[in-house]
Amino acid sequence: MRIDIITVLPELLESPLGHSIIKRAQSKGLVDIAVHNLRDYTDDSRRTVDDYPFGGEAGMVMKIEPIWRCISKLQSERSYDEVIYTSPDGERLDQRCANSLSLLGNIIILCGHYKGVDHRVREHLITREISIGDYVLTGGELAAAVIVDSVVRVVPGAIGDEASALTDTFQDDLLAPPVYTRPAEFNGWRVPDVLLSGNFKEISLWQERQAMERTERLRPDLLKKGLE
Repeated sequence: MRIDIITVLPELLESPLGHSIIKRAQSKGLVDIAVHNLRDYTDDSRRTVDDYPFGGEAGMVMKIEPIWRCISKLQSERSYDEVIYTSPDGERLDQRCANSLSLLGNIIILCGHYKGVDHRVREHLITREISIGDYVLTGGELAAAVIVDSVVRVVPGAIGDEASALTDTFQDDLLAPPVYTRPAEFNGWRVPDVLLSGNFKEISLWQERQAMERTERLRPDLLKKGLE
């Protein structure tokens, strides 16, 4: 899988993309992540990537020319399944979205910034817009890092125990059941006896009941979503 990220602040992505599962996935050759500085695609000495909006609204807008140049160059080198724009008014990122993106071959992620991008970018160059929540960030770099992390961790081979990812919260529209580790008792607080029983059938039933109970109590909206 190839992920190209276009940004005006590439340094913000150095740490999130250089550690843990994402780093291991790149080392294994499972994913290739390239970060592109949008300022490298300008044609003026000050490397300007923004300008005032028509109509007199406050704020600055990302210019279409450098974005078009960067995306066009990338598309001349390979084909892409999606060109994603990080936007607060895009579709909400969830586990289903992350799972579907993990099955693609090549994607581009354009990080929004300032007041946003010239709308012609969204009309003619972008194929999908994704939001990580109903709030506004200073820029799309953190959103891009979240998208990449959620996608890469479910790429086959990225996690040592692939079954672990399949039992994560949201994979089946349920919250994950409680988990415990040693010691079996601490400060008088005991691990549920069923988990110590060795009866895997009973353990599985307990986990299913716990997942359903926690979802009904904490996130009933997920149950409605699963019925859609």
